Amino acid sequence: MGLILDTSFLVFAEREARRGVPGRADASLAQRPSDTFFITFTVAGELACGQSANVRGDWERLFRPYPVLPWTSEIAWRYGEIYRALALKGQLIGANDMWIAATALAHGFGLVTSDLGEFRSVPGLLVEGF
Repeated sequence: MGLILDTSFLVFAEREARRGVPGRADASLAQRPSDTFFITFTVAGELACGQSANVRGDWERLFRPYPVLPWTSEIAWRYGEIYRALALKGQLIGANDMWIAATALAHGFGLVTSDLGEFRSVPGLLVEGF
């Protein structure tokens, strides 16, 4: 199964790597040996904003193990669907999170995140915690 790793996952993984002690992120990956992991163009952008990746080489190292899914017109359409559905319920989430969710839906992938509440409001999105 294809799974998108949210920024929160990669931040946890980076912290674990710096401590040199396996933790929640490592355990989550180990429990899914047959899954394929990806990140979105939005996650790559969020990582570029962080202090631990303010040097391009450090930024690239953070996501190098995971293919980056680019923007497509299908993702843009899914974004609009998510926006309309959540706005109708008065439950809009952050724009970046809607792009991440739209990418997952467009590819038929699930999402691994620590932000369960926010993403679980997106209709049809398979959300897994870690």
